[in-house]
Amino acid sequence: MEAMKTTAVFHSVDPSLRAYFKKHSIPDIYEALLCGLLAMRPDDPLRFLEEKLKEVMEKGLYSILWDTCIDPDLSLRLKAISDTYLHTLLGLDDDQLMTEDLCDKAWDFYSINLKRMCFDAWIEYCSMRKISREIFQRKMAFAKHFYEQKQLKLKLQQWRDWVKFRHEQHKTAARRLGRIFDFSLQMIVLKAWRKQTGFTKKAKKYSEQIVEDSEDFLSVDYHGEKREKRERHERHEKHEKQDKEKSHSLRHSHEDYISAPPIKSGRDHMTKLPERAVAQVFHYLTIIDLARCAQVNRNWKAMTQMGSVWSNINFSAVKEKIKDNIAGNILLKWHTNVLNLNLRGCSTLYWLTFKNIAHCKNLQDLNVTECQGLNDELIRLVTEGCPAILYLNLSHTDITNGTLRLLSRGCPNLQYLSLAYCRKFTDNGLLYLGSGRGCHKLIYLDISGCLQLTVEGFRNIADSCSGIKHLIINEMPTLSDRCIQALAEKCHQIVSVEFNESPHVSDAAFKALGKCKLVKMKIQGSNQITDLTFKLISKSWPHMKHLCVSDCQKITDLSLKMIAPLPDIVVLKLSDCIRISDGGLKAFTDGASGSNIRELSLANCSYITDSAITKIAHRCHNLIYLNLRYCQSVTDAGIDALTQISSLAYLNISGINVTDQALDALGKLWKIKEIIISECRLLTDTGIKVK
Repeated sequence: MEAMKTTAVFHSVDPSLRAYFKKHSIPDIYEALLCGLLAMRPDDPLRFLEEKLKEVMEKGLYSILWDTCIDPDLSLRLKAISDTYLHTLLGLDDDQLMTEDLCDKAWDFYSINLKRMCFDAWIEYCSMRKISREIFQRKMAFAKHFYEQKQLKLKLQQWRDWVKFRHEQHKTAARRLGRIFDFSLQMIVLKAWRKQTGFTKKAKKYSEQIVEDSEDFLSVDYHGEKREKRERHERHEKHEKQDKEKSHSLRHSHEDYISAPPIKSGRDHMTKLPERAVAQVFHYLTIIDLARCAQVNRNWKAMTQMGSVWSNINFSAVKEKIKDNIAGNILLKWHTNVLNLNLRGCSTLYWLTFKNIAHCKNLQDLNVTECQGLNDELIRLVTEGCPAILYLNLSHTDITNGTLRLLSRGCPNLQYLSLAYCRKFTDNGLLYLGSGRGCHKLIYLDISGCLQLTVEGFRNIADSCSGIKHLIINEMPTLSDRCIQALAEKCHQIVSVEFNESPHVSDAAFKALGKCKLVKMKIQGSNQITDLTFKLISKSWPHMKHLCVSDCQKITDLSLKMIAPLPDIVVLKLSDCIRISDGGLKAFTDGASGSNIRELSLANCSYITDSAITKIAHRCHNLIYLNLRYCQSVTDAGIDALTQISSLAYLNISGINVTDQALDALGKLWKIKEIIISECRLLTDTGIKVK
């Protein structure tokens, strides 16, 4: 408190005095002398002060420190005193002047900061408690969900076990009932047969008795003739009566226990059909169904043994039941008749089956799609024994370059080849198709999903199979314009192409195909296709018939105006081309193909309105299929206009805001076969009933 009072006194003195103190370093001199007295504690303090003042005068005021008056040995062990304390004590430092107000403010500041720190700590503690509760609740919810799922799985497993048990019981009961039925039927037939044989025996005895009576008649006299004649007549009437009763009872026994009476001569109409018609009917049956038909009677068995019935064999329909030895025996028996063979998904057929396929010299169509065990060795058996193959489907198999080499050697007549999703052959393998005898007659090639192919592979295709007419390349994101350009350098006979799910194909690819004579083009999911492709179509391919351009966002009305003069377009699909509007569609329908169009798909073209639909109804009189799915600007008025198209058979109006009035109008189309109205939320049961 004394220091504070002193500070207050010096603070209130004349400013010149304070300036004097600062100028002559009075606080520094005072501090050095006082520190020397405290540290050295001399016997004669006045002499000590005198000597030290002389030293200060000699060294100057600028060299004064707090330990100037202390021996160096002793000053090293002393702690430095603050350089500003005396200045503050004397009131010479304005920035650090301590007053009661400043102390009160300092205390308030300290207490507020302390309260704030405590409050922040309390808030953090509460938030941590809240977070802990939320984490605990989430854990409890997860544990509850896990427990419920576990209980549900347990109950579901118990239900499955019960269903399986009941299913086995039903099977057992059905087998028992079947055995009982077969036994009962056999007993009924046996009893009827016994009655019939008994009747035959009695008839035989009756005839023998007539012979004996005739012999006796020759030996009797004239007077007994009337008596014998009367007795024979009575016996004859008695036998006829018994025969009628037996035949009546036999007929009723058959009607009671046999569902269908025996087929009399001329009642089996299948036997009267020509062989070609019977074969056509039996082609719809599976191998198992044919085996059952052979057990009906001798005539049906003979019909199932006709060679024309076994010209088309489909093992794929019974792939879960057919075995390698059974399939091999069937092929060996009918090897001269087999023309078409379908083994799609038959992963259980191996060496024996393919060994007997090699005996089918007349085989023309072979489908081995998704045969997981297929390898180059099995293909070797086929190529060596079946030189007449025209159609070969190897999609979704593990064939390698070796298979392509075998095809070039053993299948010179091959015209249709599918290698879709075969990932183990390389670019060099395609070069084999042109080596040796080669597959120079190949006109159809499907390499969809073959992501391993590069530009070099397409160049090899062009070198080996320049006569290709139909090219299918779907779901191949690595397909680029360079690939198509390499292929089009030598393949000038292409008439149809499919590039679905190929996002990198652009206008340049179709420009490279300009020398070809395309009549069918299908591309989907490419944002690189623009109106320039349609300009190329109008100039280079005037006989285009099928044009499918789906999910190509850059196609505009200008494209439809460019192809409007083409006269042969019968199929036009523009699904998900969202920039198509009424203007382009009206221009196309007014063009040369407007009256010839048969299929038109405008799904998800939201700018199409009733005006365009009315134009379609007026111009497209041969339209059979129309897809307006999610064309949300179309209303009841547009659907009502479609009643002018009498040929319309298939219509998709899913996701359109039409009402029952539209269905009422569609009821006037007498040729309509299918109408898809899913997600039409305004339709009611009334509209369905009216339709």
